[in-house]
Amino acid sequence: MTNTSEAAKSQATATATDSSPVDAGSGKKRLPPEHVDVLIVGAGLSAIDAAYHLQKEFPERTYALLEARESLGGTWDLFRYPGIRSDSDMYTLGFPFRPWKGDKAIADGHTILEYLRDTAAEFGIDEHIRYQHRVVRAEWSTATSQWTVDVERTDLPGTIVQFTTNFLFCCSGYYRYDEGYTPEFADIDTFGGTVVHPQHWPEDLDYADKKVVIIGSGATAVTLAPSMADSAAHVSILQRSPTYILSVPARDKFSRNMQQRFPGGFGDSVARLKNVLLATGVYQACQRFPTFMKGRIRSLQTRWLPEGYDIDKHFTPRYNPWDQRMCLVPNGDLFRSIRHGKVDMVTDHIKSFTTTGIALESGEHLDADVVVTATGLNLLAFGGIKLVVDEQPVALSDTMAYKGMMLSDVPNFAFIVGYTNASWTLKADLVSEYVARLLRYMDDKGFARAVPRRDPSVVEEPFLDFAAGYVLRSVEAFPRQGSVAPWRLRMNWFRDILALRRGSVVESMSFDVAPAGASRGDNLARFTE
Repeated sequence: MTNTSEAAKSQATATATDSSPVDAGSGKKRLPPEHVDVLIVGAGLSAIDAAYHLQKEFPERTYALLEARESLGGTWDLFRYPGIRSDSDMYTLGFPFRPWKGDKAIADGHTILEYLRDTAAEFGIDEHIRYQHRVVRAEWSTATSQWTVDVERTDLPGTIVQFTTNFLFCCSGYYRYDEGYTPEFADIDTFGGTVVHPQHWPEDLDYADKKVVIIGSGATAVTLAPSMADSAAHVSILQRSPTYILSVPARDKFSRNMQQRFPGGFGDSVARLKNVLLATGVYQACQRFPTFMKGRIRSLQTRWLPEGYDIDKHFTPRYNPWDQRMCLVPNGDLFRSIRHGKVDMVTDHIKSFTTTGIALESGEHLDADVVVTATGLNLLAFGGIKLVVDEQPVALSDTMAYKGMMLSDVPNFAFIVGYTNASWTLKADLVSEYVARLLRYMDDKGFARAVPRRDPSVVEEPFLDFAAGYVLRSVEAFPRQGSVAPWRLRMNWFRDILALRRGSVVESMSFDVAPAGASRGDNLARFTE
């Protein structure tokens, strides 16, 4: 059996030599392939969760996490802009196997990153991570019942390494890490100040005593504004249309009290369930009683904002609450900054940039020294990995998502995409549990392959039924979902408990043993013992 931690150390010190094989197509050097039972793509929140469940249920199995960047943490390591924080409570964003014990329910990005690092170290998951390994291609062979995965070594330019694996688990998120989305703005090159995107925040950016304009209306913009306002001369949030924004307590007294009163784990479970119920209740109320909830939100905002403030213009969207993700601000920090005159909201359209700021369609001009384009993400399915099954490229838009975590006609492949209306980890943990159950079933029955098989009568629908701009720009490049279970993507934790934790692993699934005479190797044999 291959010892994965030892293999990780060996792989980390491997270097390409002049005698390394060279790929005829790309001209890049290839190192000999390495086999692991399960290959996890990514080293963020989802990947850590997946690794925990895998090693808990199958301590004898080898696995590796392939991370394109130089450190773990995913989103929480990538984004470094001022004030970055969770937009979900930490009692549900944290792992159930290592409950959140911090004082704040809405935690800052640095604290979340430390939590992820500590979790990976505590369970030995960090020893399985291969950094600067970018997965570019994965090909399934029915003849061997294995994936062959091509990986770029970003620390060794021009070098490709290969892994073979029995199960590929993609935990790389849903957006491009190398670039954020920035619209084409007229005359932006004429601007004499500094333009930055939150996804690539310069460590040395000095905005003290400067006029700052933040373009955008989502979670990033409402997070940045009050944080930058502490030292900037003034901050303006420039939005084409408003977003629903609610103030929430930074500290959850009830949950902390339950944890302290019942330290054995019961308190953690109560804290988690309480926050799931609260988030689900608010979401369902918004979906079922939108007019009432819109009025309730407006009433609360009237208390938080200055008297006579134009709430309809700046804080009342054209859509109903939770048709798009709602922004949460801890202790009303954004509203407080507005009351104190440090931040103002500008709802208008950009005509063009000027040398000193931004000209608006209304005829007004926003003076700026620094412009932050908090204009969203570029979605990217599975980190851009090219999937191939038996020499046939997989067109993701031709596949259908099975239980929101596998693909039709793609064997031994799973992925994690979290909820749009609740904490990401809630879905990630259920998917990781399900994959462990599926692998256990395959072991027990002697199967080497599991393939979701789509019913032709199931009607196709977009994978994400969500009206946010970043989704609408790229949703066609993603798999489809179906009109009925198990092809329906449920944004509901309670329903997913039934489908993923309690539901059958054989529904709409085809299983098979390895072909006779296939070269399976010692590791594959563990699937069929």
